[in-house]
Amino acid sequence: MIRSATWRASPSLLVARPRTLVRALAVIAIAVGLWATLIEPRRLVDHREVLALPRWPAALDGLKVAVVSDMHLGAWLVDESRLQQVVARTQALAPDLILLLGDFVAGHGPKPAPDLAALTRALAALHAPLGVYAVLGNHDWWVDADGVRRALTAAHIPVLDQHAVPLVHGGQRLWLVGVADPDSQIADPVRAMAEARAAAGEPVLCMMHHPDLFPMVPATASLTMAGHTHGGQVRLPFFGAPIVPSRYGQRYVAGHREEQGRHLFVTTGIGTSILPLRLGVPPEIALLTLSSSRPPSR
Repeated sequence: MIRSATWRASPSLLVARPRTLVRALAVIAIAVGLWATLIEPRRLVDHREVLALPRWPAALDGLKVAVVSDMHLGAWLVDESRLQQVVARTQALAPDLILLLGDFVAGHGPKPAPDLAALTRALAALHAPLGVYAVLGNHDWWVDADGVRRALTAAHIPVLDQHAVPLVHGGQRLWLVGVADPDSQIADPVRAMAEARAAAGEPVLCMMHHPDLFPMVPATASLTMAGHTHGGQVRLPFFGAPIVPSRYGQRYVAGHREEQGRHLFVTTGIGTSILPLRLGVPPEIALLTLSSSRPPSR
């Protein structure tokens, strides 16, 4: 007769297993922490996307727009050399138009601003055939809006808060509209869009810092571009971004959004705010290629 053997774990082995698990979890936590604070915030990716827009003129088919937001000079790992890296990568994309969507400096209240001369020196190297334009963000207003505006002006970058300018590309005129940030107390997408005296068939690009203003943008805008959210700064598998600085939550967290024929693109930006980390949301420069027809399916 063969008797089945009974295996009994020794008490020392049962104690060792939980300790091994705790150690493994600690190593994973340390690795994730190092990645989120020291590695991912230093990364810089090119986010290239083709957007097919309604009523976009064939003459402007293929127009390339570089979108950069939330540099946060003075924040974690963002100094003049980092801005120079962002500028160089942006120029390497050879865009037709460069849009800077606010939060050039870091801070949450009145205090000495970061080195605004460094901001001027770095951004002065930006250039594009149709120009470089900016709007201010909430941090710019909290810290020193006038100083940031002067720094941008010294770099030959117009600030379009509540203003519009006509541009011409390939013989076709288009309008660029800038909407002020809500923290400026003058944000009004409708009034800003009224600045664009677009004739029938002329497209309008709208730039703003805070995407929460998008529902108020008139449908005559061909495309609205915003920043501010940082993509939530942390994006978890299956759950997305736990915290998004938007009253709409995940709705405008990042990327391309279409609502009733109206188009919005939200870039995840460059720097960090409040928490000096990024996880699953690397810093990006967005290059949008605007198309008059839908791109072929892959």
